[in-house]
Amino acid sequence: MFAHYLITRFNLRNSEWNLTKNNETLLNDEWMEDRMYLFENFCLPSVAAQTNKNFTWLLYFDTTTPEKFKKRIEFILSKHTNFKALFIDGMPEFYPKIQEFIANSSVNFPHIITSRIDNDDCLHKNFINEIQNQFSSQNFQAIDVIKGYTLQIAPNYILGKKEHLFNPFISLIELNKNPKTVWFSNHAQWKKENRITQITHDRLWLSIIHAKNKVNQFDGYGDVKWNDIKINFVVSENLDTLISKEQIPYSQWKFLSFLNKIKVDFNFLSKKFKKNIGIYKYK
Repeated sequence: MFAHYLITRFNLRNSEWNLTKNNETLLNDEWMEDRMYLFENFCLPSVAAQTNKNFTWLLYFDTTTPEKFKKRIEFILSKHTNFKALFIDGMPEFYPKIQEFIANSSVNFPHIITSRIDNDDCLHKNFINEIQNQFSSQNFQAIDVIKGYTLQIAPNYILGKKEHLFNPFISLIELNKNPKTVWFSNHAQWKKENRITQITHDRLWLSIIHAKNKVNQFDGYGDVKWNDIKINFVVSENLDTLISKEQIPYSQWKFLSFLNKIKVDFNFLSKKFKKNIGIYKYK
């Protein structure tokens, strides 16, 4: 029926991406150690905990990855038969290598589903299943899960709700005939696509805001307690304990929540309005 691929780029060299939002150097050992911490404690446990295991996770690492990290990566992924570490020569090879892998591994499937996740974010344990529930043999249909949560972990722990159109958790269902895959375009460019379905009935992702984000800043809102949602967002045991202990009470950031809610609503409604009147379209 279909083959489903979850796809992550990890540390691929990119001439257009050299610094964090704090002007720190990217892709050196310090950056990699920090990113591995986030991956091992947030992203990996949440993907491993998916209730639906009918998918393959493709993780793309740079060929220049130091040997100590290669061994660490291969060890932690070896516990999961459907997780694949692929080492390639920088961002220029990323998209061609995705197409090559899928072409070689999905010849018996009439349809392809591709989903994306960044290596420092989290998925609801039913994320894969919810995406596959949208499958109806479509020729080409993007799936945009617009509701999620966001968690700031530095300098302190703050958890809130968020809505985000055309976000980094988007998926694509398509015929397996030279499939484009979800990575053929930056996630923000899906605003130009009319063949798109929005999932709004549940919050299915958790974005992590940390010191080495390239762009993102915390813009969550609302009184959300980690202990109320952690059953659906599986992280490492150590992180679970730490978040439960260190999360700042809503009363201490209530005004920030108010400002963030205005910001999130404005961005959401602005994108929706522009989409509805046809400002976003392919030229």
